[in-house]
Amino acid sequence: MKSIEGDEISGMEKYYRINLINSLVGFKSLNLLGTASTDGVTNLCIISSAFHLGASPPLLGMIIRPEREHNDTLRNIRSTGQYTLNNVLPGWYTQAHQTSASYPSGVSEFDVCGFKKKYIDGFKAPFVGQSTVGVGLELREIIDIEINGTTIVIGEVIQILTGDGVISEDGFVDHTKAETMTVAGLDSYYLPRLVGRLAYAKPGIEPHLLKDNADYRI
Repeated sequence: MKSIEGDEISGMEKYYRINLINSLVGFKSLNLLGTASTDGVTNLCIISSAFHLGASPPLLGMIIRPEREHNDTLRNIRSTGQYTLNNVLPGWYTQAHQTSASYPSGVSEFDVCGFKKKYIDGFKAPFVGQSTVGVGLELREIIDIEINGTTIVIGEVIQILTGDGVISEDGFVDHTKAETMTVAGLDSYYLPRLVGRLAYAKPGIEPHLLKDNADYRI
């Protein structure tokens, strides 16, 4: 087995190190983050850092890279308090990837990358019209990380949009049906497949496939 020490990592060529560390943990969630300024100018960017924080209240977190002059995302979230997370589908993942380009401030990636804006009454941030899973969030907390200048954004889920049949009877979101893609590293996109859904783990009971909703109850 290959062993790489800390000193070797710090001495690596920059882009080799970026690729290595970004792909080290394997597949990550993949979303398009939609925001709008107080003047209604929309912004869209691809992220792979969203994570679950809790169900009561329903909270999701995400990591935002250091804020730059031409980066409107965090500025919009701070000013309006609302944003959306939208899944990425195989038919247009190249367009989603293009939203990572450094467009000037005020340029909408919705427009230049060919995405439809979908609005819900009373919600300021735009959803991606082509997505089959969309989550509307309200800002609850921002935590600045000193060690590398990133920011943790925590939002509460207040709106969910899904395609027909995507949410099962027990509330499980079937991302296979939704055709949700995932990503490894910065630029390698994948379609996951279901291997098996297991029942809730309990001491003394062997792991087994979920057969009905009762198997999942705690």
